[in-house]
Amino acid sequence: HIIEILNQADHEEVSIARARVEPGITTRWHTVEARDIYYLLAGEGRAEVGEEVLFVGPGDAVSIPAGVRQRIANTGDEDLVFLCVCTPRFRAEGYREL
Repeated sequence: HIIEILNQADHEEVSIARARVEPGITTRWHTVEARDIYYLLAGEGRAEVGEEVLFVGPGDAVSIPAGVRQRIANTGDEDLVFLCVCTPRFRAEGYREL
């Protein structure tokens, strides 16, 4: 579940979205043609960035280079909630599911 907070054509430098992953769910492997930064607000999870595995919780940040495969799993009992900050801004045509 993703809600865009800021993503405007006249503001090319950055976009911000709020993501929510339910308990027991893992997102699909994908890449984005922008640097993607996840900032964790609530819950616990396992972020996979390329071959790296990171266990994350509130206050953690994960920096994902452009074009690197990524996914995140909710490993806790409550919703995993995080901000997705993309630089430059996220564009749907730059998203690729693997």
